[in-house]
Amino acid sequence: MLNGSVCETEHNKSMDMGNQHPSISRLQEIQKEVKSIEQQVIGFSGLSDDKNYKKLERILTKQLFEIDSVDTEGKGDIQQARKRAAQETERLLKELEQNANHPHRLEIQNIFKEAQALVKEKIEPFSSGGSCVTDEFEEGIQDIILRLTHVKTGGKISLRKARYHTLTKICAVQEIIEDCMKKQPSLPLSEDAHPSVAKINCVMCEVNKARGTLIALLMGVNSSETCRHLSCVLSGLIADLDALDVCGRTEIRNYRREVVEDINKLLKYLDLEEEADTTHAFDLRQNHSILKIEKVLKRMREIKNELLQAQSPPELYLSSKTELQGLIGQLDEVSLEKNPCIREARRRAVIEVQTLITYLDLKEALEKRKLFTGEEHPSHKAVWNVLGNLSEIQGEVLSFDGNRTDKNYIRLEELLTKQLLALDAVDPQGEEKCKAARKQAVKLAQNILSYLDLKSDEWEY
Repeated sequence: MLNGSVCETEHNKSMDMGNQHPSISRLQEIQKEVKSIEQQVIGFSGLSDDKNYKKLERILTKQLFEIDSVDTEGKGDIQQARKRAAQETERLLKELEQNANHPHRLEIQNIFKEAQALVKEKIEPFSSGGSCVTDEFEEGIQDIILRLTHVKTGGKISLRKARYHTLTKICAVQEIIEDCMKKQPSLPLSEDAHPSVAKINCVMCEVNKARGTLIALLMGVNSSETCRHLSCVLSGLIADLDALDVCGRTEIRNYRREVVEDINKLLKYLDLEEEADTTHAFDLRQNHSILKIEKVLKRMREIKNELLQAQSPPELYLSSKTELQGLIGQLDEVSLEKNPCIREARRRAVIEVQTLITYLDLKEALEKRKLFTGEEHPSHKAVWNVLGNLSEIQGEVLSFDGNRTDKNYIRLEELLTKQLLALDAVDPQGEEKCKAARKQAVKLAQNILSYLDLKSDEWEY
């Protein structure tokens, strides 16, 4: 009987599906089409004037019209299905708009515009085949890279992609310039050496000009050239070099090889635009270097928790410091992969570990001071009192896990500011030892304040 009931139920389901109202079937088809572009919308990293934005917006708007045209015949279930389909489509339209107009996305674009202006103003020598770049340009590019690295993404895929793609372009420009400045071909040879040398020299001049064109393309400041055309030009130069008869002359062959290598490097940068929408390199969560950094941070947090919860922490000071110094060594070995975000992640990890070491150093110093029984200058004693307060506050800062709007953040910031004011009120009375101690205590308080800021700025790779 049971098997018969199951078969009958399955048969009824098939009949129901076959007898489904055409309006419901149409709504399901539309929802399926909308679902097919959902990941494109979630990952959209461009701006509202991009072609892809307009394409996605057009598709979703069209589906809304399709949904609206479905006849419900006054039936409640069809009305509800249409309402759900419309809500889902509207949600994606809203997310698309938010991605393109997110304040941090606009921040990325504004920084990129600064880079574009810098390229227009300072990169003229490359356009004429030169290689003179000012220190001002190099410093400007470095500052832009640093600011882009610090743009917060909040884990949002669209922002992480936008930051990664923008950084990739600007870092490529930086690499092209640095490579050109520090590594010129070991030749050229005199054109009298061999007829082929004149042709290689000519190609090398074209390569130098192509660098300027490539930089302009990467930065979007050249509307008269395309990546495809430049790729054809560079490939043609390689073909010209391959066709040369160098007659077994080693020095000429080496010269040709160096110019070919330069061209291949430029071709590699041209691939960046094509890879932009397909690469998942923006997601650093599975990056080998990031995983090593996270492993170090995990162990550091375990050590920190052991210290903060220990009944007799002085017994752990030496072993903990030794292990923490080892963690600093592990961070030094992390490969940066020419990625500013990995560099920033490592920098922050080093600060995390180093702050815990500083905390232990101060705790040890305060433990030794308990044994001190001699006379001391009142100002020196005042500095030590502040250091005792800073040690307690630093323990709280190490445990803090919030943002800058938290009441606890404001309280800790005020406590640290009070300690700085207390140090400012200490009069060394000409005592050099007291002056040095006060200076060191001020530096410690400022470092704790900076660490509190770093912990609460919500940056992520």
